[in-house]
Amino acid sequence: MMSAIKQKHDENSNPTETRTETEADRSAKLYQKALKLMPGGCSRNTVLRKPNPLYAESAAGCLVTDIEGTQRVDFANNMAALIHGHAHPEITRQVTEQLQKGSAFTLATEVEIDYAEHLCGRNSGFDKIRFVNSGTEAVMSCLKASRAYTGRAKIAKVEGAYHGLYDYAEVSQTASPATWGEVSSPNSVPVAFGTPQAALDDVVVIPFNDVPRAIAILDKHKDELACVLVDLLPHRVGLIPASTEFVVVLREWTEKNGALLVFDEVITFRNGYGGAQDSYPVTPDLTAMGKMIGGGFPVGALAGKSDIMDVMNPLNDKVLFPHSGTFSANPVTMVAGLSAMRLFDREAVTKLNAQGDKLRAMITDAITQANVPVCVTGAGSMFRIHMKSTPPANYRDAFASPQEAKLMTALVDHLFDNGFMMINTCSGTLSTVMTDRELSHFAEVLLAGLNSLKPQFDALKSSATLTE
Repeated sequence: MMSAIKQKHDENSNPTETRTETEADRSAKLYQKALKLMPGGCSRNTVLRKPNPLYAESAAGCLVTDIEGTQRVDFANNMAALIHGHAHPEITRQVTEQLQKGSAFTLATEVEIDYAEHLCGRNSGFDKIRFVNSGTEAVMSCLKASRAYTGRAKIAKVEGAYHGLYDYAEVSQTASPATWGEVSSPNSVPVAFGTPQAALDDVVVIPFNDVPRAIAILDKHKDELACVLVDLLPHRVGLIPASTEFVVVLREWTEKNGALLVFDEVITFRNGYGGAQDSYPVTPDLTAMGKMIGGGFPVGALAGKSDIMDVMNPLNDKVLFPHSGTFSANPVTMVAGLSAMRLFDREAVTKLNAQGDKLRAMITDAITQANVPVCVTGAGSMFRIHMKSTPPANYRDAFASPQEAKLMTALVDHLFDNGFMMINTCSGTLSTVMTDRELSHFAEVLLAGLNSLKPQFDALKSSATLTE
């Protein structure tokens, strides 16, 4: 791995100073302490790096500074949660004012109503909304609401799609060639050891963007399914958009067979003023949201049709889905989220998506110049770089071979060591505070990384030829 660079905070300066051994030891010593206190030395696996994680000191805009003084441009944005980058002045101001009033009460707050009104105003399909504390919780609540409304137990989801930590939602997200079964009948593959077989039996897995196979599978369970759960731009499936045909057919099938259509927009809500669903001619029954709608704080929300949302109404004579949470709709998150989303108006959405188009074009140009079997996928303000010559069509296509995984890790490390934080699948998201300067610099560093890896790409190509 190349040595990390220590970058001066003058935006016009170039990183030139190498970290000293003493500075580098600081993170290593912290990690040794952390290993004694937490499994793996952390509470979230995404922070892990070899030989040890690095620890943040501060961040502002699109730049993060670690405790050793190294500064990097942040394309991870806390796993797509920071739409305006770090410590946005307006969000910081409003949160600070709220903290001086209190962080949470066993009383309602006016800002919860204001924020509910704002989010419902962004999407005509949001009759009512409820706030929770994470994307996992939002998806979980959508599934439980679907069961309560339909009286059915099973759910259907796309193979490989990530929907959080809930037993049912996480099925198949780590399926591999050894476990995923036939494409016409994908297996329900558990993630966590000890997942009950009953949970696996209640999850129907369908292939992404494959209308005939998906419908054939759904038809076998048409009287059992509470809902079909879909991410319109699923990251683990390859960060490729759901086709309009696929989404429309699922909408028609669910309406015909008494099931609900649920969109997971925890990540993708950033891609349209009313979510990525703005680009499709259908309205889901329920939508799960999270990440960037919290303005940098933990958040989740589910919204949808009034009669379906009403299964959670505690004023009903019979409450089908009792729902509550200690920190749900806490005023700090509500203030931060409302501030962030007001800033992310229609003009900001359009501008950021245009920046995403520009960066993907720059990445494509770098790939062409390097002449390596690599491609880029994504939409809106999100992108993913694959160690494949052509964009994948589904999860099985996107699945990285061991050789491809090594190349991907090497490229992520190259970008990290040269000043860019990425999601570990070589994916990234943009924030509104990024400029053309950051995009151009990223493309330059990417090109250098691809050129440096050409011998490994050649070896991979030779290996593939021999296998054939």
